[in-house]
Amino acid sequence: MAQSGSMISGMAGRYAGSLFELAKEAKAISTVEADLDRFEKLLAGSDDLQRLVESPVFSADDQLKAISAVLDKAKITGLVGNFLRVVAKNRRLFAVPQMIRAFRHIAAEDRGETTADVTAAHALNATQEKELKAALKAVAGKDVSINVSVDPSILGGLVVKMGSRQIDTSLKTKLNSLKLALKEVG
Repeated sequence: MAQSGSMISGMAGRYAGSLFELAKEAKAISTVEADLDRFEKLLAGSDDLQRLVESPVFSADDQLKAISAVLDKAKITGLVGNFLRVVAKNRRLFAVPQMIRAFRHIAAEDRGETTADVTAAHALNATQEKELKAALKAVAGKDVSINVSVDPSILGGLVVKMGSRQIDTSLKTKLNSLKLALKEVG
Protein backbone atom coordinates (compact mmCIF):
# COMPACT_ATOMS: atom_id res chain seq x y z
CA MET A 1 0.00 0.00 0.00
CA ALA A 2 1.31 3.47 -0.87
CA GLN A 3 1.24 4.95 2.61
CA SER A 4 3.76 7.13 4.34
CA GLY A 5 3.95 6.51 8.06
CA SER A 6 2.81 9.40 10.19
CA MET A 7 0.96 11.37 7.52
CA ILE A 8 -1.64 8.64 7.16
CA SER A 9 -2.22 6.57 10.21
CA GLY A 10 -4.99 5.21 12.32
CA MET A 11 -8.48 4.24 11.38
CA ALA A 12 -9.03 6.91 8.70
CA GLY A 13 -5.81 5.86 6.99
CA ARG A 14 -6.81 2.19 6.98
CA TYR A 15 -10.21 2.95 5.47
CA ALA A 16 -8.67 5.28 2.87
CA GLY A 17 -5.99 2.71 2.06
CA SER A 18 -8.61 0.01 1.51
CA LEU A 19 -10.67 2.30 -0.73
CA PHE A 20 -7.54 3.22 -2.69
CA GLU A 21 -6.61 -0.43 -3.27
CA LEU A 22 -10.14 -1.16 -4.54
CA ALA A 23 -10.07 1.94 -6.76
CA LYS A 24 -6.66 1.02 -8.17
CA GLU A 25 -7.79 -2.54 -8.86
CA ALA A 26 -10.86 -1.20 -10.68
CA LYS A 27 -8.75 1.45 -12.50
CA ALA A 28 -11.14 4.06 -11.07
CA ILE A 29 -8.91 6.29 -8.92
CA SER A 30 -9.95 9.52 -10.69
CA THR A 31 -13.64 8.56 -10.54
CA VAL A 32 -13.36 7.83 -6.82
CA GLU A 33 -11.55 11.15 -6.24
CA ALA A 34 -14.28 13.02 -8.13
CA ASP A 35 -17.05 11.29 -6.13
CA LEU A 36 -15.26 11.98 -2.84
CA ASP A 37 -14.91 15.64 -3.87
CA ARG A 38 -18.64 15.79 -4.61
CA PHE A 39 -19.50 14.24 -1.24
CA GLU A 40 -17.12 16.63 0.54
CA LYS A 41 -18.86 19.59 -1.14
CA LEU A 42 -22.27 18.23 -0.06
CA LEU A 43 -20.95 17.90 3.47
CA ALA A 44 -19.53 21.43 3.50
CA GLY A 45 -22.81 22.84 2.17
CA SER A 46 -25.22 21.19 4.58
CA ASP A 47 -25.38 21.71 8.33
CA ASP A 48 -27.86 18.82 8.60
CA LEU A 49 -25.51 16.43 6.81
CA GLN A 50 -22.62 17.58 9.02
CA ARG A 51 -24.75 16.93 12.11
CA LEU A 52 -25.62 13.45 10.82
CA VAL A 53 -21.97 12.65 10.18
CA GLU A 54 -20.60 14.10 13.43
CA SER A 55 -23.29 13.28 15.98
CA PRO A 56 -23.09 10.05 17.99
CA VAL A 57 -26.82 10.39 18.76
CA PHE A 58 -27.94 8.76 15.49
CA SER A 59 -27.97 4.97 15.34
CA ALA A 60 -26.00 3.11 12.69
CA ASP A 61 -29.30 2.26 10.95
CA ASP A 62 -30.41 5.91 10.94
CA GLN A 63 -27.04 7.01 9.57
CA LEU A 64 -27.09 4.30 6.91
CA LYS A 65 -30.63 5.20 5.77
CA ALA A 66 -29.86 8.93 5.68
CA ILE A 67 -26.50 8.52 3.91
CA SER A 68 -28.08 6.15 1.38
CA ALA A 69 -30.76 8.74 0.62
CA VAL A 70 -28.14 11.50 0.21
CA LEU A 71 -25.97 9.29 -2.02
CA ASP A 72 -28.94 8.26 -4.18
CA LYS A 73 -30.06 11.86 -4.61
CA ALA A 74 -26.50 13.00 -5.45
CA LYS A 75 -26.07 9.98 -7.75
CA ILE A 76 -22.90 8.92 -5.95
CA THR A 77 -22.73 5.21 -6.71
CA GLY A 78 -20.08 2.56 -7.26
CA LEU A 79 -17.08 2.33 -4.97
CA VAL A 80 -17.68 5.61 -3.12
CA GLY A 81 -21.38 4.90 -2.58
CA ASN A 82 -20.64 1.43 -1.23
CA PHE A 83 -17.69 2.73 0.80
CA LEU A 84 -19.74 5.43 2.53
CA ARG A 85 -22.51 2.93 3.28
CA VAL A 86 -19.97 0.56 4.92
CA VAL A 87 -18.51 3.50 6.88
CA ALA A 88 -22.02 4.40 8.08
CA LYS A 89 -22.77 0.77 9.01
CA ASN A 90 -19.55 0.67 11.04
CA ARG A 91 -20.41 3.98 12.79
CA ARG A 92 -17.34 5.71 11.37
CA LEU A 93 -19.01 8.59 9.50
CA PHE A 94 -17.40 11.10 11.88
CA ALA A 95 -14.02 10.26 10.29
CA VAL A 96 -15.07 10.71 6.65
CA PRO A 97 -13.30 14.10 6.24
CA GLN A 98 -10.02 12.55 7.45
CA MET A 99 -10.60 9.52 5.21
CA ILE A 100 -11.05 11.80 2.19
CA ARG A 101 -7.83 13.70 3.01
CA ALA A 102 -5.96 10.42 3.48
CA PHE A 103 -7.30 9.05 0.17
CA ARG A 104 -6.14 12.20 -1.65
CA HIS A 105 -2.71 11.86 -0.09
CA ILE A 106 -2.38 8.20 -1.09
CA ALA A 107 -3.60 8.91 -4.65
CA ALA A 108 -1.22 11.87 -5.04
CA GLU A 109 1.68 9.81 -3.74
CA ASP A 110 0.80 7.03 -6.20
CA ARG A 111 0.99 9.59 -9.04
CA GLY A 112 4.38 10.79 -7.79
CA GLU A 113 2.92 13.99 -6.35
CA THR A 114 3.03 15.38 -2.89
CA THR A 115 0.11 17.15 -1.27
CA ALA A 116 0.06 20.52 0.44
CA ASP A 117 -2.76 21.80 2.63
CA VAL A 118 -3.04 25.54 2.11
CA THR A 119 -5.06 27.93 4.26
CA ALA A 120 -5.70 31.34 2.70
CA ALA A 121 -7.59 34.39 3.91
CA HIS A 122 -9.64 34.35 0.69
CA ALA A 123 -10.18 32.01 -2.26
CA LEU A 124 -7.23 31.80 -4.65
CA ASN A 125 -7.75 32.51 -8.34
CA ALA A 126 -6.35 30.18 -11.03
CA THR A 127 -3.21 32.27 -11.54
CA GLN A 128 -2.44 32.33 -7.82
CA GLU A 129 -2.95 28.56 -7.55
CA LYS A 130 -0.67 27.98 -10.55
CA GLU A 131 2.08 30.20 -9.07
CA LEU A 132 1.74 28.53 -5.66
CA LYS A 133 1.99 25.05 -7.22
CA ALA A 134 5.12 26.12 -9.13
CA ALA A 135 6.74 27.55 -5.98
CA LEU A 136 5.90 24.43 -3.97
CA LYS A 137 7.18 22.17 -6.78
CA ALA A 138 10.51 24.02 -6.62
CA VAL A 139 10.70 23.32 -2.87
CA ALA A 140 9.44 19.72 -2.98
CA GLY A 141 11.20 18.65 -6.16
CA LYS A 142 8.04 17.01 -7.50
CA ASP A 143 4.52 17.93 -8.55
CA VAL A 144 2.35 19.23 -5.74
CA SER A 145 -1.42 18.98 -5.52
CA ILE A 146 -2.94 21.56 -3.21
CA ASN A 147 -6.01 21.45 -0.99
CA VAL A 148 -7.04 25.05 -0.38
CA SER A 149 -9.26 26.04 2.52
CA VAL A 150 -10.37 29.57 3.30
CA ASP A 151 -10.04 31.03 6.80
CA PRO A 152 -10.65 34.81 6.92
CA SER A 153 -9.33 34.92 10.50
CA ILE A 154 -5.72 34.69 9.25
CA LEU A 155 -6.31 38.18 7.75
CA GLY A 156 -3.83 37.75 4.88
CA GLY A 157 -0.99 35.59 3.64
CA LEU A 158 -0.96 31.78 3.65
CA VAL A 159 -0.39 28.83 5.92
CA VAL A 160 1.09 25.92 3.95
CA LYS A 161 1.47 22.41 5.39
CA MET A 162 3.44 20.01 3.24
CA GLY A 163 4.43 16.75 4.87
CA SER A 164 6.00 17.55 8.23
CA ARG A 165 6.76 21.15 7.25
CA GLN A 166 4.57 24.16 7.90
CA ILE A 167 5.16 27.61 6.49
CA ASP A 168 3.06 30.31 8.14
CA THR A 169 3.14 33.70 6.42
CA SER A 170 -0.27 34.73 7.73
CA LEU A 171 -0.78 38.30 8.83
CA LYS A 172 -2.38 37.03 12.05
CA THR A 173 0.83 35.20 13.04
CA LYS A 174 3.02 38.16 12.10
CA LEU A 175 0.85 40.51 14.21
CA ASN A 176 1.00 38.09 17.17
CA SER A 177 4.80 37.93 16.85
CA LEU A 178 4.99 41.72 16.74
CA LYS A 179 2.74 41.96 19.81
CA LEU A 180 5.04 39.56 21.72
CA ALA A 181 8.14 41.49 20.62
CA LEU A 182 6.60 44.76 21.79
CA LYS A 183 5.71 43.25 25.19
CA GLU A 184 9.34 42.13 25.64
CA VAL A 185 10.66 45.62 24.78
CA GLY A 186 8.17 47.48 27.00
